Amino acid sequence: MSFLAALQNSHLMIPEKYRAMSKEELEQRVLEMKEKYGTKLFIPGHHYQKDEVIQFADATGDSLKLAQLSADNKDAEFIVFCGVHFMAETADILTNEDQKVFLPDMRAGCSMADMADLEQTERAWEKLTQLLGDSLLPLTYVNSTAAIKAFVGDKGGATVTSSNAEKMVKWAFDQKERILFLPDQHLGRNTAFNLGIRLDQMAVWDPHTDTLNYEGELEDLKVVLWKGHCSVHEGFTVDNIAEVRKDYPNMKIIVHPECSREVVELSDLAGSTSYIINAIEKADPGSEWAIGTEMNLVNRIINDHPDKKIISLNQHMCPCLTMNRIDLPHLVWCLDMLETPGDHNRIKVSENIAQSAKLALERMLEYA
Repeated sequence: MSFLAALQNSHLMIPEKYRAMSKEELEQRVLEMKEKYGTKLFIPGHHYQKDEVIQFADATGDSLKLAQLSADNKDAEFIVFCGVHFMAETADILTNEDQKVFLPDMRAGCSMADMADLEQTERAWEKLTQLLGDSLLPLTYVNSTAAIKAFVGDKGGATVTSSNAEKMVKWAFDQKERILFLPDQHLGRNTAFNLGIRLDQMAVWDPHTDTLNYEGELEDLKVVLWKGHCSVHEGFTVDNIAEVRKDYPNMKIIVHPECSREVVELSDLAGSTSYIINAIEKADPGSEWAIGTEMNLVNRIINDHPDKKIISLNQHMCPCLTMNRIDLPHLVWCLDMLETPGDHNRIKVSENIAQSAKLALERMLEYA
C-alpha cells in the first residue's frame, strides 16, 4: 500500500488515546501483552528501529534474518514485525499458514522498494529482452516488494542481500550472460565492480522514461542497473568524506554498499549492516570511526561502544523516516488489536505471489 493510499484509509490511523498515553503507560502495556501471549507472540525488530521499540524486540537483525527467525519460531502465532512493509511481506512468505504477520503502522514503507513496481518491471523486461534477447537474468535485492520478488522468481532469478550479493551475482552469471539488478543501482554497481566488471559494462534502466542509459556497445553490456536508491544511504557524499578526512585524520570510514560508488571507493571499508556492526565490535579500544548508515543504528553503536570514538559520516543525517513510523503508540495499538475481527494491520501476501516470491528466496538460500 502506498503512503498516500494509507493516509486515505481512516481505519489505519491510530486512535488518539494511544497518543495521549505516557511513555511509562505504553511500556507497561507492551510488557503486559508480552506476558499475556507468551511464546505465541514474537516481536522481531530491525536494526534501524528506534530504541523505544527495539527494547521490546525478541530478536534484532536485518530483514531476511528476522523473517527466517519468524519462520523458525513455530510457537509464534502472532508476529509483530517492527520494520517496514517489504520486510513483513517476506516474513509472511516464509512463515506457515498458522502464523499471522502484522505491521504496527501500515504507512511504514520503503522508498527504495517503491521505486520498482510490477508494471514498470514487466515493461522494462519486454523492452530489454527485445534488445538483448534471452541473455538476461533478473536479481532483486530483498529490499523489494513481494510482487517484484515473484516476478524475479518466475523468470528464474533470485533475491540477494547486501551480505551475499557477490555470491548471488556470481551465481547469476553462471546462468546467463547478463543480469538485471533491481531496485538499488548502488548495491548492484558496487557488487559488480568488486567482481571485476567495469563501469563501462554497466547500464542504467530508467523506469520513468523506459530508456536504457548506456554509451557502449551492446555486446559489451554485462549489468543493467535499475534506477533506484536508498534515500538514507544516498545522503552520504564525497564532501562528507573530505570533511572527516580533514577534521579526523586518524578516523576510519565504513559505509553500507547502498552508498554511491564514489563514496564506497573513497571509504576504508564497506559492507552490510552486520558487517559494520561486527567491524566496530572487533575494533581496538580507542579506535576512531565514521559510519555511513542509518542514524538510529549509528547512535546505538555509539552507545554500545563508549571505548571508541564514533560519529556519523554525515552528522546532519536524519533517521530513516519510514522506519521511524513504528513507535511505541503504534506498537501498543497493534498488540491491542491482535485478536480483533478484520486482522487489523495484518500483512498477507496472496498465494500466487507468495509461491513465486518464495522461489526467488529459496534459490538464494540454497546457493548463499
